Amino acid sequence: MARFFYVARDVTGKRVAGNEEAVNEEDLISRLQGMELTVVEVSAAGKSDQGRFTSDTAGIAPGTKFRHRHFGISSTDLVLFCRQLATLLGSGVTILASLETIGKQVGSQRLYTIIKNLQKDMEGGLSFHETLARHKDVFSELWVNLVESGEASGNLAVVLDRLANYLERNAEFKRKLISSLIYPAILLFGSLGALLFLTIKIVPTFAEVFKGFNVELPRPTIILMAVSDFIRANLLFIIIALIVFGFMFKSYISTKEGRRQWETLLYKVPLFGEFFRALAVERFSSEMSTLVESGVPILYSLEIAEQSVGSIIMSEIVHKVKEDVRSGKTLSKPMEQSGFFEPMVVQMVSIGEEIGELSQMFKRINVFYQEYVETFLERVLTLFEPMMLIFMGVIIGLMVVGMFLPIFQMTKIGS
Repeated sequence: MARFFYVARDVTGKRVAGNEEAVNEEDLISRLQGMELTVVEVSAAGKSDQGRFTSDTAGIAPGTKFRHRHFGISSTDLVLFCRQLATLLGSGVTILASLETIGKQVGSQRLYTIIKNLQKDMEGGLSFHETLARHKDVFSELWVNLVESGEASGNLAVVLDRLANYLERNAEFKRKLISSLIYPAILLFGSLGALLFLTIKIVPTFAEVFKGFNVELPRPTIILMAVSDFIRANLLFIIIALIVFGFMFKSYISTKEGRRQWETLLYKVPLFGEFFRALAVERFSSEMSTLVESGVPILYSLEIAEQSVGSIIMSEIVHKVKEDVRSGKTLSKPMEQSGFFEPMVVQMVSIGEEIGELSQMFKRINVFYQEYVETFLERVLTLFEPMMLIFMGVIIGLMVVGMFLPIFQMTKIGS
C-alpha cells in the first residue's frame, strides 16, 4: 500500500482534496469515482510536493501515469464521459479544460485519442457539436444534435446532464436484459453440450459392445446409433455449415430489405412479437423524451429519432409521422394511423400535446414499456427453466432407453 495525494470535485463542483492509502493510482481513482467524485489530480507521496495540492488545479499531476485499461469504447465509457463533462461544465469549468481533465483519467485508449482530437478541433475553431460529428461511429446523431441544441440555448451543461441520464437509463436497461438472458443461455448451451457428448462418446461405446452380441437390435437403438454415426462423421461439416449460415444470415439482415423482412417476421411471432414491438417503442419513447425535454423542436426530434431508433420499420413509421406533422397534423394522429402504437400510447401523446407536457408523457411511456419488457422476460424465463429440464429429461430418457433396451432383451433371452 502507498499513500497518494488527490484533488477532486463532487457533484456540486466543490473542490475536495486529501490523501489516501491505495494499492496504486488506478485503485484510488476507481475508489474516488465510486464516491461520485470527479478526479482532477493524483500524485504519489514523495514524488511531488504535498503543498501543491492546496491550489485549485484542473490537470493531473505531471508525475501521475494513468494506464488505460482497454482499447475499445463501451457504453459505460460514454456514460462516464458525458456525466463528468456535465458535472465539470456545471461547475463553471471551460469545455476545453473539462476535456483535458477527463482525458487524463479516461479508461479507454481510443476514447482518450478521440478526446484529444476534440480538443484539437475546438482549438482550431470548430464548435463542440461539429467536433463530435466527426466521430459518428462513437457519438450518435442524438449526441450531436442534443449538444448543438445545448450550445444554441446556452444550456450545454443541462443538456449533457439529461443526455447522461438517458445513457444511464439505457445502459441499466440493457444490463438487466443481458443479466436476464445469461442463465438461460448457459442452461441451453450446457444442455446441448451434454447431448453432443452423449451422442459422440457414450453411444459409440455401447455400439461397440452390441457388435459382440449376435442379437437383432431394436429399432430405437438402430436409429440412435445411425444419428450418432452421422454426427460423428459430419461434425466438422456441420460446424462449418452453421458458421457459414450465420455469416450469410448476418450479411442478409444487414441490408435494408433483409432487415425489414427479418423485423416483420419478428413482429409476427406469436407471444414474442409484442415483446419486440415493445422494445422498439421503448427506444423511441426514451429518445423522444430526452430530445423534447432538452428543447429540441418536435420535427427535429422526430428526424433524430428516425435516424437512431435502431429499427428500420420503426424508422419508416417515424419518417411518415414526421412528414404528417410537417404538413400540419398533430403528432398523435399519424401515430394512430400507423397501427404500430397501442391506443394507450396514442392517447398519452395526445394528452401531452394538449397540456404541453409531451416530454413527461414520453417519459411515462418509456417507464411503462421498460417495466413491461422486464416483466415479460421474468415470466418467460420462469417458464423456460422447467421446460428446458423437461425437454432434456425426455431426450436423455429416450437415449438411455435406446442404449439399454438391447441389454434388457439379452437378459430376457438368457433367462
